[in-house]
Amino acid sequence: MLCKLFGIEHIEVAEDIASDTFLTASETWGLKGIPPNPTAWLYNVAKNKAKNHLKRNSIFENKISVELKRAKTRVNDVEINLSEQNINDSQLQMMFAICHPSIPAEAQIGLSLRILCGFGIEEIADAFLSNKETINKRLFRAKEKLRTEKVEMGLPNLSQINERLEAVLRTLYLLFNEGYYSASQNTTLRKDLCLEAMRLNYLLVSNDYTNKPPAKALLSLMCFHASRFDARINQNGEIILYDEQDTDLWDNELIAKGEYFLNMSSQGNEISKYHLEAAIAYWHTNKSDTKEKWENILQLYNRLLQIEYSPIAALNRTYALAKANSKEEAIAEAEKLNLTNNHLYFSLLGELYMHVDNKKAVSNFENALKLAKSKSDKALLSGKISKCKDLQTKI
Repeated sequence: MLCKLFGIEHIEVAEDIASDTFLTASETWGLKGIPPNPTAWLYNVAKNKAKNHLKRNSIFENKISVELKRAKTRVNDVEINLSEQNINDSQLQMMFAICHPSIPAEAQIGLSLRILCGFGIEEIADAFLSNKETINKRLFRAKEKLRTEKVEMGLPNLSQINERLEAVLRTLYLLFNEGYYSASQNTTLRKDLCLEAMRLNYLLVSNDYTNKPPAKALLSLMCFHASRFDARINQNGEIILYDEQDTDLWDNELIAKGEYFLNMSSQGNEISKYHLEAAIAYWHTNKSDTKEKWENILQLYNRLLQIEYSPIAALNRTYALAKANSKEEAIAEAEKLNLTNNHLYFSLLGELYMHVDNKKAVSNFENALKLAKSKSDKALLSGKISKCKDLQTKI
């Protein structure tokens, strides 16, 4: 809302006022206690700080004062609408501004975390396994782009909405994945990243102009994945593989929401990659281990690869192939991919070779261990190597 008032080119001013508002709250509430309506208190203080800034700052003199004179309005009469509807609309508009095509994808995610989700620099650095200096530089360059490209806050016109919406969906998709597949050990942060991506996606499907089938399909995908979040990470923050998850820990309410949004996304003639990935995720929430389940997943992967080829999607397809047909067929397909710089490639080959050729399984797991970066991945792979060696000993 403050960016709307000052212009997105003065985003630092808005950030400073917001930060100063929270600082005032921490000082005042510590002495006087929390007010009856903390949200209203924060909004009123932010409004007053914004008006004070308008009175004394050159932005007021050079830009806003002209508009106020034209409308014969005084600074004290400036209306900063902080209604829930207006805040939601502003976040939606900011999403489209941040996802401007001139801004690199990594910077889009960083700006989304900082501006829309309220994450601190240290949290963003943790999410990207980076440091504060690198993140600060990345965000600074992104804000400079917003200025030099003269990006404005607002939804694109109807003819551009689908084109620009794709960039927003891609950013939310990457933001969710940053949490779901993150190498960070901070499990609370990982879950928060996913929940924030879902919250922003929900804003899209709650707006008449952006409530498009791909947006609903992406929200469905997020619901299905998030439903298994607690089951796929143990108390030490280590990944639990799909076959070893406790299905009682799956969130049935999120699964039901995923099914609802997947059904809603079927309106119209468009099939996006989000539709197909959501359908794959839906089958993964099916607790059975039948041939029919894996055949459906395999066929969905086949269609997904036709729409948008991805080496990781092709790799995941080989797991479904092993379940639907045979490990031998899956091994042959996986080895054709030759993704020798990716630890997931060797890790999956290790899984496929287990009980087929345990010696080769150990070799692949060891290659994966050399490439793995996170402690959780390394712990998982070390456990797999020990298990395979035990199998070899028994034989």
